[in-house]
Order: sequence, then structure tokens, then C-alpha cells
Amino acid sequence: MKLSLATRIFLGYALVLLTFGAVSLFSVAELHRNRLEIRLVSQGYLQLSQDAAALETFQTSQEKDTERVLEQNSVETRRALIRLASLYYAPQMAQRLEAARAKAREVLTFAPEGEVRFVMELDSRFAELARNSQAYGHAVEAVFAALASESPESQEVARATAELRQLESAIGRELRVLRATLTNRIRERVDGAEERERRTGLTIIALSIMAIGVGVGVTAWSARTLRPVRTLIEGVSRIGRGDYSAQLGVRGEDEVALLAREFDQMARSLQAREAQLKSQAEALMRAEQLAAVGRISAQIVHEVRNPLSSIGLNVELLQDAVDSASFDSQDTATEARELLSAVTHEVDRLTDVTEQYLRMARPARPDLEPEDITAVLDGVLDFTREELVRAGVEVVRDFAPDTPRVLADQGQLRQVFLNLLRNSREAMPTGGQLTVATAPHEGDVEVTVRDTGNGMTEEVRRHLFEPFFTTKEGGTGLGLAVSQQILQAHGGSLSCQSIPGQGTTFVLRLPRA
Repeated sequence: MKLSLATRIFLGYALVLLTFGAVSLFSVAELHRNRLEIRLVSQGYLQLSQDAAALETFQTSQEKDTERVLEQNSVETRRALIRLASLYYAPQMAQRLEAARAKAREVLTFAPEGEVRFVMELDSRFAELARNSQAYGHAVEAVFAALASESPESQEVARATAELRQLESAIGRELRVLRATLTNRIRERVDGAEERERRTGLTIIALSIMAIGVGVGVTAWSARTLRPVRTLIEGVSRIGRGDYSAQLGVRGEDEVALLAREFDQMARSLQAREAQLKSQAEALMRAEQLAAVGRISAQIVHEVRNPLSSIGLNVELLQDAVDSASFDSQDTATEARELLSAVTHEVDRLTDVTEQYLRMARPARPDLEPEDITAVLDGVLDFTREELVRAGVEVVRDFAPDTPRVLADQGQLRQVFLNLLRNSREAMPTGGQLTVATAPHEGDVEVTVRDTGNGMTEEVRRHLFEPFFTTKEGGTGLGLAVSQQILQAHGGSLSCQSIPGQGTTFVLRLPRA
């Protein structure tokens, strides 16, 4: 089950809270237990021990008083002591034992479960002491009765005295055992409390360290989980500054990772859109340039074509007159004919230039028909074979055997190929290799014209299709601009790839028929 980012952070900090809560509850529980232990010792066992010590002292005092009565020779004094003892000992002893039992029953109300049996044993012992104390009182009365008579019999006194001493010994021994038991119990509880306090302290320290570790771990985990958010913010800032190449590359399946992937996709779309807009802007600028140049060219052609035609016609007439005229010397005649031939050549060149300007100003709408692109290329290459051979250019034809037909105007397509082949030949003044290849694609056909010439820099390549931009002396800078215009009118494209010193490749794309 995939948890959301908020849920995971909530669970992490809930774990921290539970850990610290567990430590706090454990500490409170141990403090409560220690409080009960202190109360049990201070308000329970310690007071019972003090009661047992007081009973032991009282019993010892009574034993001494009995010994003093037995050693008394005066009958009157003995009778007075007997009367005093009978009125004082039994009520005091019973009252103190009842108070001790009441205290034991009170301790039973707040004693831990493990101490209930011990407290009940204490109550039983106090009850037994009460019974023995009652029997001791009767024995005291028997001894005092025997001693109080006018003529006490020695055997009766000895028997009563032996029974009294036996009870005294039993009560004293029971009180000592009870006091020792309480003292040992107090020591055990105190030692146990100290040991528990030590263990509790160590446990609380360990749990606190563990809780701190959990807190630090959860904090680090949360920071790591939220780290892509900072990356996302930086990416958004870069996008805001116009840097559409920002790619976050965040992996995972949580919301931040999904948002980062969507952001990367958005950045790629924006980058593609920016490139498309830039390309469209450049194309629009070139179109505006071509349109402006076309309007100017049309005006210039209109103003130049007629004078050129007149000059050409007059030169032909003059040439005919020169051919029929007589000169003083053959050298003069030859010189006149060469001058007229040069003028005719320049007129023809200017006529070609005006025709190029006119084609650019008023490009003919292509008559698209299914054409065999390899046949067109073969025809153009055969037409320029002699020219290429004289320039030392080796032609390599790499046509795909299954190259489909394309929708094109054969005449305009031949014009484009002738222009590209001549550019490649001029880029290899000392000869080289020219490779013409075709490759079919899903919706179009790709034609590449690759030469091994000097290549061109990125700056030159960027302005290559701009009108009037040329690196050749005497060039018009219209050939590639017109070629690109023709291919765009066909629904295709013309691009260039070049590396200085490694040659240039022109890539044409034409739609399938």
C-alpha cells in the first residue's frame, strides 16, 4: 500500500510522539510505584515496626515488674503491686495490640498485591499476640492471687509462676521475631526500591536515548523525503528565469516525485515550445526578409530587365555589324569581337541574376505529383557528372532500395538538388567525396547530401539560410534561401549539419506520396 507524503510524515512524527509518550508513561508509572513503596515502608512497615518495638519494651517492663513482685517479701507491698499490675497491664497491652492490628488493616488497603499476604500474616501474629496477652493476663492474676492469700502454698505459687514465665517467654520471643521480621522486610523493601530506582534510571536513560534517536531518525527521514521540494523550488526558479533545460530527475512514487516528473515533462514541453517558437520566429523573420527582398527584387527586376534586353539586342546587332565590317588589322577585329563577347556574357549573367531575384520574389506554386526521388537524384547526378569529375569529386550513391515516392514538383526539386550539389563541389576545391543517400521514414523520406569539404563554423551555419548571406566571392546568397523556401512550400524541410574540417551534411525531408 502506497502512503502519501503527508501520511508518512504524520506517521513518522506520531512514532516520535508515541516513543516519548511511552518514556513519559514509564517514568510516571515508576514514580507512582516508588511513591507507593515509600508509603508502604514509611506509613506501614516502619510504624508497625515501631509498634512492635513499643510492645516489646512494654512486655520487657512488665516482665521486670513481675520479677520485682515475686522478689518482694512484704505482703502489703506485694498486694499493692499486684493490684496496680492487674489494673494497668492487661488494658494497655490489649489497647496497643488493637492499635497495631488496626494499623495492619490500614496498610492492607494500600499494600501492593505482592505484599497482601505478608500484611495478613502480620495481622494474624498481632491476633495471636492478643490471645497470648490475654492468657498472660490470666496467668498474672493466678500468680498474684496465689501470692495475695494469707498463707500461699509454695507449690501453687511455683506452678503459677512457671506458667507465667513460659507465657512471658513466648510473648517476648514472638515480639522479637515480629520486630525482626518487620526490620528485615523494611530492609528488603528499601534495598529493592534502591535497585529498582537504579534500574529505572538506567531504563529511562536508555529509553530517552532511544526516543532521541527515533526523533533524529524521523527528522532526517522527513528532511530526506522533503528534499525534492527544495529541488522543485530551484527548478521553478530556473524556469522563472527562462532556463527551460531544468530537469529534476527525482525518483519515487510519492506526490513530490510525481510532481517532479510532471515538472520535468512541463520543462521539456516548454523547451520544445521555445525551440519551436524560436524556429517559427526565425522562419517568420526569414519570410519577412524574403518578402521585403522580393518586393525590392521585383521592382529592381522590372527596372533592369528591359534595359538589359535592349543592351543584349543592340550588342547582337553590333556583333553582326562587326562581323561584316572591315578593320585595319586582324588584331583590332579580334579585340572588338572579344569586347562584344564579354559584354554579352555579362548581360547573360545579369539576366540570370534578375531571374533568381524574380523567382525569389514570386515563387511559383509547386505542382505536387508522386515522384521517384531516386530517379530525380540519378538524373541530376548524371547531368552534373562531367562537372564533378573535372573538380575531382567522387560521387557515392547510397539509395535505399525501398525508397517510396514523394509528393514534389520535379522541376523545383531538380533546382534544389543542383544548387546543393554545386555548393558541395565548391566546398571541395581540391576534390573529395560526395555522398547522396536516401532513407525512408514513417511519414516522409530523408535525403542527405554529405561532402568532405572544409565544413563551417556554428556562426556561419546559423545564418546559412538567410537571404544575401554568402561566404563565396561573387555569390548572391540566394541559392539556399530559395531552396529552403521551395522545400517549405512542398511541406518538407531543409537543415544543415557541419563540423569545421570534417565536412557538411544537408538533410532534406519530403512528405511521402
